Amino acid sequence: KMAEKQEEPSNAQNGEADNAEEGEGKKKKLKREDLPPFEIVTGERLPAIFFKFQFRNVEYSSGRNKTFLCYVLETQGKEPVTSRGYLEDEHAAAHAEIAFFNTILPKCESSLRYNVTWYVSSSPCVTCADRITETLKKNKNLRLTIMVGRLFMWEEPEMQAALKNMKSAGCKLRIMKPQDFEYVWQNFVEQEEGEEAKAFVPWEDIQENFKYYEEKLAEIL
Repeated sequence: KMAEKQEEPSNAQNGEADNAEEGEGKKKKLKREDLPPFEIVTGERLPAIFFKFQFRNVEYSSGRNKTFLCYVLETQGKEPVTSRGYLEDEHAAAHAEIAFFNTILPKCESSLRYNVTWYVSSSPCVTCADRITETLKKNKNLRLTIMVGRLFMWEEPEMQAALKNMKSAGCKLRIMKPQDFEYVWQNFVEQEEGEEAKAFVPWEDIQENFKYYEEKLAEIL
């Protein structure tokens, strides 16, 4: 079962390259070989069922041990470029936050400015938080805003310290409001083909949970 699960994402990738434009396809294929197998092709949308389960801002997140990271990357130079996509992690490999820096934005050109917004199902673990802090300290031309559905292990002193370090390195950390979940739903989640886009349906405790986590985050930071 496990081995079979491991296979899936890589097959999806190989299929994807064929219908890309010719030149693009070749370039993408080359790069894709050296990506870890969990890597998700950017620009695709995540299945609604994943969104409904993983992004749910519940307090007890049992079984929600995967991170889904939707990003909007704005590169400001002579010709501004905006790209978006999503990554998810398989915990055997890198976490999605680190995958973003390794594959989507491996280097920041000093002549450009980067505005990055992440919409993440839960806040980063200590290791990822440290990597975010280091990256922001190294690249003064990188602005990062992280919108999170839930706070991960926020009672742990080590985790609280890591979040504070991210803040002092210039990272904006916010809890996702109902409108932010709706934004992700509209922009990053697969809609059934041929149907009208389905409206986002908030879960009943979405607002209370947002308030709960917002208070916790304010206390930490």
